Amino acid sequence: MTLTLYPAIDLKDGACVRLLRGEMDQATVYGEDPGKQAQAWEAAGFGWIHVVDLNGAFAGRPVNGEAVRAILAAVSVPVQLGGGIRDLAGIESWLAAGVNRVILGSAAAKNPALVFEACQKFPGRIVVGIDAKAGMVATEGWAETSNLRAADLAVRLQDAGIAGIIYTDIARDGMKTGLNLEETAALADAVNVPVIASGGVAGVADIVALKAAARQSPNLNGAILGRALYDGSLKPAEALAAC
Repeated sequence: MTLTLYPAIDLKDGACVRLLRGEMDQATVYGEDPGKQAQAWEAAGFGWIHVVDLNGAFAGRPVNGEAVRAILAAVSVPVQLGGGIRDLAGIESWLAAGVNRVILGSAAAKNPALVFEACQKFPGRIVVGIDAKAGMVATEGWAETSNLRAADLAVRLQDAGIAGIIYTDIARDGMKTGLNLEETAALADAVNVPVIASGGVAGVADIVALKAAARQSPNLNGAILGRALYDGSLKPAEALAAC
């Protein structure tokens, strides 16, 4: 079994940043050239790039389009994109622009019919992002917490034909406190699609632990890598070797 690792490029005002627990006023800027950053992750050996338009997630519409297009022009590996994509036209536009997979987060929670329609039209190219606070779904750039359980949303959407689920524990995002493997594995066991863990990776030990958990929960597919990669506490070569 090989896990897939997704280095993250989170975009705020055109720059590469990392947030703490999704708070926009807690942003650390790691670079002003998203395309160059994407090239660096591709050169390090990663097979995917994970991109989030943070401004878009809060605004409900794409904001960092220029930066996303710079990333697409800079790399040959597939790119998955989320943040502010809320309708079929937006999905179609980004797929046509070269994005390999579109991530639906708030739209998936608030408009499940869109997920089913998008999956029918673009099979294998729609991923659902489920962001949770204490197991409950959060939306609108994590600014709102719903009364919907993350596991219930996952089960509801798995039959749409989604390519996978990205499960983020907001309390751990950017904190480098380790993945919430218990909740993530439970979610993976409840569905029949790949699940990507997100939030809290601090070092190579977290990748090793994820791989061990995946032996018991085969739907665990990989992890999103963020702050630990940017500050050097997780080396790309070590992370990839651990997979």
